[in-house]
Amino acid sequence: MSFSFAPLPLSYPEEIQHDLSPFILIHKNGRIERLVGEEITPPSTDYTTGVRSKDVQISPETDLSARIYLPGTIISQEHKLPVLIYFHGGGFLFGTAFSTMFQPFHNRLALEAQTIIVSVDYRRAPEHLYPTQYDDSWEAIKWVASHANRNGSEPWLNDYADFERLFFGGESAGGNIAHQMGMRIGLGKDLDAFGDRVKLSGIVLIDPHFWGETLIGGEVNADVKEINILEKLWRVMNPSLSSFDDPLINPAKDPNLSKLGCRRVLVSVAEKDLLRDRGWYYHDVLVNSAWNGQVDIIEAKGEGHVFHLYPPFRENALTLFKTLFSFINGDNYIDVHNSG
Repeated sequence: MSFSFAPLPLSYPEEIQHDLSPFILIHKNGRIERLVGEEITPPSTDYTTGVRSKDVQISPETDLSARIYLPGTIISQEHKLPVLIYFHGGGFLFGTAFSTMFQPFHNRLALEAQTIIVSVDYRRAPEHLYPTQYDDSWEAIKWVASHANRNGSEPWLNDYADFERLFFGGESAGGNIAHQMGMRIGLGKDLDAFGDRVKLSGIVLIDPHFWGETLIGGEVNADVKEINILEKLWRVMNPSLSSFDDPLINPAKDPNLSKLGCRRVLVSVAEKDLLRDRGWYYHDVLVNSAWNGQVDIIEAKGEGHVFHLYPPFRENALTLFKTLFSFINGDNYIDVHNSG
């Protein structure tokens, strides 16, 4: 779908086609107003954490790019670090890998988890409709994997990455993407691009953006406007979506769920988040499926959607950082179901 950005004649007031405030306004003339996530922070060396970041181009053809974070406490090139390929939230419509709102979290996480983070700047709807967001994310994964032989285009990955400790992660819409990328691994899509040196060790889903036709738990009494916005985000990104029980948005309805391509999953939910019960539902369905792995869940009491992004980081965010460190680095972490 293409959009014209030419202004309307002054004699005609602009009409809004999709009012998704406070996130985004889409006008009938094609003009798009993103109300959040547009403030950009350049890559840098963060003086608080010592974490370095830089931006890289993955595909000139599609302008696909990413921001890479590297901890500042690397011992040597022989000491390899796990890699977390991260997909940012924003309902598939707003925010970028370079948005100021994501930078503090990634700096802190790279330090706390001692991991390289590759934050993918996938293209957004409505300029780019489904499946662009998933295809871009998959291309970024293949690009990271192409460094396993130590001769890729990015020195930080060549020199410091442990490709047998590869993780996918994301919050909200990015959590949805992380799950779907895990499904692509499990279903054997393009595995030749990975080889024996690349292993998906686990997936981290923070406030994952899942939904369904039938409301569950606290969704039944939730604010109707909030539900409408959540559902409309999906309709704008994928106008051909026939049902909210599509496995794309409701993994519980996926007949291939047991083929999820890793053996460890961590789900993080927030008590006051509309998506809380979907995170628990995903956990429960995965536990009771034929999938042969371990899925754990933590819940942050008193917190709302994506609370972890905003400094100063509260105790629940610090708990999340500690849990992610243990999950990524393979410790026998405690399943804190009611943290905070």
